[in-house]
Amino acid sequence: MGEKVRVGLVYGGRSGEHEVSLQTALAVMKAFDYTQYEIKPFYISKEGEWRAGDTLLAPPSGLEQLRLAGDDAIIGTDALMPVFGAQAEDPAAASISSLPAEVTISALSSAQPVEGVDDAQIDVVFPLLHGTFGEDGTIQGLLEMANIPYVGAGVLASAVGMDKITMKKVFAQEGLPQCLFRYFNRTQWLKDSDYYIMEIEVALGYPCFIKPANLGSSVGISKARNRDELIAAVDYALHFDRKVIVEEFIDAREIEVSVLGNDEPRASVVGEITSSSEFYDYKAKYIDGKSMMHIPANISAEVSESVREMALRAFQAIDGSGLSRVDFFLRKEDGQLFINEVNTMPGFTPYSMYPLMWKESGVSYAELLDTLIALAIERHADKQLIDYSGGNPA
Repeated sequence: MGEKVRVGLVYGGRSGEHEVSLQTALAVMKAFDYTQYEIKPFYISKEGEWRAGDTLLAPPSGLEQLRLAGDDAIIGTDALMPVFGAQAEDPAAASISSLPAEVTISALSSAQPVEGVDDAQIDVVFPLLHGTFGEDGTIQGLLEMANIPYVGAGVLASAVGMDKITMKKVFAQEGLPQCLFRYFNRTQWLKDSDYYIMEIEVALGYPCFIKPANLGSSVGISKARNRDELIAAVDYALHFDRKVIVEEFIDAREIEVSVLGNDEPRASVVGEITSSSEFYDYKAKYIDGKSMMHIPANISAEVSESVREMALRAFQAIDGSGLSRVDFFLRKEDGQLFINEVNTMPGFTPYSMYPLMWKESGVSYAELLDTLIALAIERHADKQLIDYSGGNPA
């Protein structure tokens, strides 16, 4: 690497969390020390079009500047197909066009010329993408193929952390307590909805929560109090994913903790969210501004230690790396603690829970960025020790 670390920031994306990603990207751009880092922005539109901006000399002043357009370089796949060994006229290449990220970054990494884009090498990629096509292992897999260091969880942890059904199965194997749940896909629901309704009513009862299996920021989540609301909620959730998970209602406090590290992670102080809505939905998180954060949470030292210990177990169970925020329910009735989910790319503005809990733990926002970059490079270096030849000489 040169005197400055060259960071490729990827943000936006084909996801219901596009706008959240932009907020995160703006905050990160404003927090970087430009005497230590060169920042190269890559914007993905809601339609999946990639645009590369000029290297930033100073952070942008507002969100609209992040929506690169006009003279900013459009990065298509046709000129970059050789990176994958595919020809533009190859029918199979059509599937690659929806996944241009790895082609773009790989070409930059290997200094292959791309019209309209400077060819300096990217040292590390910071994928500030929330939800599908970013937080779910897709871009992580493409960066692995390009052999470029990147911030955050790897392919496995990202995919498991995004898929609530698979994540809960991993938690169950780890012996972590969690609420009751049922799940199904679109085909199963359309074929036998009466069976799943009966199973939900018997095993979970009302009220219950219905969620798309693969999405974050509380997009697509509904609370059902009866059968009609359940059916409507499932139909709504299926707009956002082909799989749906239904969870029992627990009258609980919402407890969160931040995790930072690779193979030897550490946990922050514990925080609590008090929602302005009936539950902590998208509006409560990002629109009305009335939800309250309590850092540290008003809980006993014993409960706090249990939260931290369970969070580290969950992080390591999914093979986490870099960062994660782990969410819990603390049942009001008896103080029973239940793990809810792991977020492998949590909200990351200076006012988000993840950095605020670290701030209370003595780690500033700028220090977090430095640490995450270092962890990405550390993990990448560790992976270079792996023999991918299967023991056979080249």
